[in-house]
Amino acid sequence: MESQSKHTIGLVIYPDMTQLDITGPHQVFSSIPNTQVLLLWKTLKPVVSNGGLTILPTTTFDECPQLDVLCVPGGVLGGVKMMQDMEMLTFLQQQAQIARYVTAVCTGSLILAAAGLLKGYRAACHWAFREHLILMGVEVSNERVVIDGNRITGGGVTAGIDFALAIAAILCGEDRAKFIELMLEYNPVPPFGVGSPEKAGSQLVQTVLDVANPLIQASNAASQKAASHLGYI
Repeated sequence: MESQSKHTIGLVIYPDMTQLDITGPHQVFSSIPNTQVLLLWKTLKPVVSNGGLTILPTTTFDECPQLDVLCVPGGVLGGVKMMQDMEMLTFLQQQAQIARYVTAVCTGSLILAAAGLLKGYRAACHWAFREHLILMGVEVSNERVVIDGNRITGGGVTAGIDFALAIAAILCGEDRAKFIELMLEYNPVPPFGVGSPEKAGSQLVQTVLDVANPLIQASNAASQKAASHLGYI
């Protein structure tokens, strides 16, 4: 069950990110043997998530070593800013040239797409933002985890744990991934069973969309801008 290979995983963080997109995978990745998990940002100053949780980066973009796995979280308004942040996009493009796996959770896939890193690939995203990926040349899937070549993406927020377990199986084998799943007692039983639009019903879906409309519009505008810049529209 033990893997002798060493792995370096870089989790990108940024202001107003959705912390569970990164802390869920971090919990899984930190359980993989011989693995270094880095929290990456432009500086080493604390980063505050959209829910107010403060996270400390461990490595800057400039000091980032060669990665086996590059992972980008979502964060709607924070993510919208990162879709237009040239320092972020350049860093992702550079790392994608050498990383074994280029990955994202939730709307983090929009940031990868804005960097031109998902063109022609299948990818997942939070259900409310899937159409924005299409604008940027991505084949969108409603699967919880999508693996297409060395591109691996997870759906919305909580899918980050499923996503990370799938990567753990790739890096160190299914037996270790199963061990981690049981160790974390990852056995979700949602109390209401409405965690996807297919299960929630049209009224609840519309309520969520109405509340999230300003965020969705901001994301759509950033996706349109990125698509234009990349020559897709």
